Amino acid sequence: MFSQSLQTIRNEGRYREFLDISRYSDKIPLAKSNKSGKDITLWCINDYLGMSRNHYVVDSMIESIRKFGCGAGGTRNIGGNSHAIIELEQTMANLHNKDASLVFTSGYVANATTLTTLAKILPNLVFFSDASNHASIIDGIKNSGAEKKIFRHNDATHLEQLLSETPKEKAKIIVFESAYSMDGLRSPIKEITSLAKKYNALTYIDEVHTVGLYGLGGAGMSEEAKVAQDIDIIQGTFAKAYGIIGGYIAARSEIIDAIRSYASGFIFTTSLPPAIAAAAKTSVEYLQTHDEERVIHQKQVAYTKLLLKQNKIKILENDTHIIPVLINDAIKASQASKMLLDGFNIYLQHINYPTVPKGTERLRITPTPYHTNEMIEYFVTSLKMVLSNLEVAEQAA
Repeated sequence: MFSQSLQTIRNEGRYREFLDISRYSDKIPLAKSNKSGKDITLWCINDYLGMSRNHYVVDSMIESIRKFGCGAGGTRNIGGNSHAIIELEQTMANLHNKDASLVFTSGYVANATTLTTLAKILPNLVFFSDASNHASIIDGIKNSGAEKKIFRHNDATHLEQLLSETPKEKAKIIVFESAYSMDGLRSPIKEITSLAKKYNALTYIDEVHTVGLYGLGGAGMSEEAKVAQDIDIIQGTFAKAYGIIGGYIAARSEIIDAIRSYASGFIFTTSLPPAIAAAAKTSVEYLQTHDEERVIHQKQVAYTKLLLKQNKIKILENDTHIIPVLINDAIKASQASKMLLDGFNIYLQHINYPTVPKGTERLRITPTPYHTNEMIEYFVTSLKMVLSNLEVAEQAA
């Protein structure tokens, strides 16, 4: 099937036939049964491409389980190292065109552990952190005890002001995300890397919401922007577009060796089982050579946004796959989630403080390649009814 020309598929409009959704119709993580036995359609999962049900990935995990069992057996430094993890780390280094990579048990651990450890290695370190960075970044910087300066969200001008006020002799690391999960906005990656060069700072980018989805072979937005070579540390996850679990960093070999040697969150925890590592490797390599899922994913995201706009549903405009529907009221956001579930069998979790600032409460939509046009149409119609009932303000003309 995958030997067919993707361009032919595009031209003929046979996206869903090519993806063969029937193979996964009873398996994909879009539906589950509630107490009444009804199917619930999920609209807020981070398994962006449905790779947790990709049959190559599933077969890889099953084969590895039968061969190596379910567990890891210990920490990496004692009995938990495996050939599968070594291969996965080489795959991630190759994906990002870096010397090496290091795998952690989750993306959260990868961020928190790496950032804390960097402060141990670099004396007088100053972190420059985007105001909207993820909790794992905040925790890592906080636990490091290092000096930190917070620049306004996606504001390269403010970042430069802070950099210019910092003594040249101090070590500096700019920490930011390629795309932010609650608003779907891209960061000014090129501007930040330029400032890093100008002020002799290292760069640390969190690409958890973009690896697998953007850039050549799914290498992320830094690759798409053609500045990945200027990023010192790229952090990512296997738990979103790749559909598995675990996190990683990719960087120069000296950086990876230092983190491996001093990071408590790496040294003193049981490693990922071989089956998890093997499945992650399969998922990454599949998306390096196939873009069918990405093509359909972007098509369904665009169709969802179009219908939402046509129905005057207020969304936060962006050019990514994350669609925030702005409710701007905590109680109404919670009520909307409950009404969608109870009345329409749609699961869409509301996002309130402290995940987002008070007064910016929202519903966060993440369409996948497996949300059909019919599903999207039913969803938007249902959402429109719920928001109208709650008297949520419509998008201004």
